[in-house]
Amino acid sequence: MNGPDSIDVNVATANEIDAIPTLKGHGFEIVRYREERGRFEELRQLEEVPGLAGKVAGLDGIVRFG
Repeated sequence: MNGPDSIDVNVATANEIDAIPTLKGHGFEIVRYREERGRFEELRQLEEVPGLAGKVAGLDGIVRFG
């Protein structure tokens, strides 16, 4: 479930994404991936972003895909 403070990775800036501890330092890569390949639909797609494989567990409820 997505809380009111969750971040929509399909509209968030790199700085907003970097504010999430697990994603800190990966905001630019996430935004670039989104711009090149389109919107994220589910959490597992974040694992395709360079440097995030195996790091997205626990982000459910923190990020959303509006």
